[in-house]
Amino acid sequence: MDSATVNRQLIEQLPRIAHNPKDLETLLDAGSFRERLLSEIAQAKHRIYLVALYLQDDEAGRSVLQALYNAKQANPELDIKVLVDWHRAQRGLIGAEKSDGNAALYREFAEKHQFQIEVLGVPVRNREVFGVLHLKGFVVDNKVIYSGASLNDIYLAQHDRYRYDRYHVIRNEQLANSMANFISDVLVDSDAVNCLNQKNRPDTKNLKGAIRQLRSSLQRASYEFEPEAINEDQVGLTPLVGLGKRKNKLNRHICTLIASAQTELTICTPYFNFPRTISREVRRAIRRGVKVTIVVGDKTANDFFIPPSEPFKTIAGLPYLYEVNLRNFAKQNEAAIAQRQLSIHLWKHNDNSFHLKGIWVDKKFMLITGNNLNPRAWKLDLENAILVHDKNQLLAEQKQQELDKILTHTLRIDSYKYIEKIESYPAPVRKLIKRIKTIKADHILNQIL
Repeated sequence: MDSATVNRQLIEQLPRIAHNPKDLETLLDAGSFRERLLSEIAQAKHRIYLVALYLQDDEAGRSVLQALYNAKQANPELDIKVLVDWHRAQRGLIGAEKSDGNAALYREFAEKHQFQIEVLGVPVRNREVFGVLHLKGFVVDNKVIYSGASLNDIYLAQHDRYRYDRYHVIRNEQLANSMANFISDVLVDSDAVNCLNQKNRPDTKNLKGAIRQLRSSLQRASYEFEPEAINEDQVGLTPLVGLGKRKNKLNRHICTLIASAQTELTICTPYFNFPRTISREVRRAIRRGVKVTIVVGDKTANDFFIPPSEPFKTIAGLPYLYEVNLRNFAKQNEAAIAQRQLSIHLWKHNDNSFHLKGIWVDKKFMLITGNNLNPRAWKLDLENAILVHDKNQLLAEQKQQELDKILTHTLRIDSYKYIEKIESYPAPVRKLIKRIKTIKADHILNQIL
């Protein structure tokens, strides 16, 4: 028995929740996601649990927060919890003046309304650079609205620009309960998690012990649900969660999923910086004849990109570092590209940005996730995913529609030579990359980018 078959069996043996394919809906653009989220909040009867890296103090962020408060004032018994990253919520944007961050917004709203909503800060580590809350999935009654997007103007296409992601609405009571229980039991109940509405909040240094306990529990935690048999007219759902380098079930299952590919493998990532284990499995897939497609944002579609015409900031070097990685990967696999066995697509649409991730295998498996598939996600951040088992390809048309939409604004690279090389980068970027390589910091940087 070949290795791909063995890994396929391991994936098929994962516990699953039975699901009616008609109750899985794919939204195809950020504007539709914004409208649907606000609509579901307005119609909620029992609970709303929103988990995101951040809820921003801008027009879109305020509209979501206002919708939550409107729902709470109309129905005070409605169970509403908003969880964001503790560190990210208490600082301004990168490069901006020091401020109280988005926490000031949460306090402002709380002071204006009779029935308040707790906005809770989750510290995954003592410092943001070493790990953040990157968990995804909004639970509204018995639905899970899943996207890699955070809550602000560009993610929600509030104005003329958007940050492209994936958006799925899954109506399944057991899945919703499983994800809601994880939020309540593992996160909300932790002593490390505190309300951001209050002006006087504990200092992070005083939470060190509680943060250590939370991280330890997160490394052991999993989504609890009763496994179900999957009928021929159903698909299976496996919610997964993981944190840390060791014993990370999500990482392990992602690698097994890639290793199970027999004919087709598609991977989307916004930041091309695969962990070694993913790189190894992609190379193995190519060697065993799998047709591999990788979709990544052009460097100008990276959310850190700053046009050369504007003043240079160090953070603007990141998109170029990712492109260096991509060029090296393409060069190493030039033969597979020439044979059309490996297709690399660069996404670019006007001045919009790309934040989309996911994995599709042999038309039978689809991973919905906020995981960037990079070393940071692999080792530092709290991540999750929903693996969709579609043995009978009941979702084939919907999945293909989403993939076609994703590829709409892409350019396929026919050779690594079509990817810009370091020598043609703006002078400040060349200087930065040279300095990084001189002090041999590129490996360390790759682990936290």
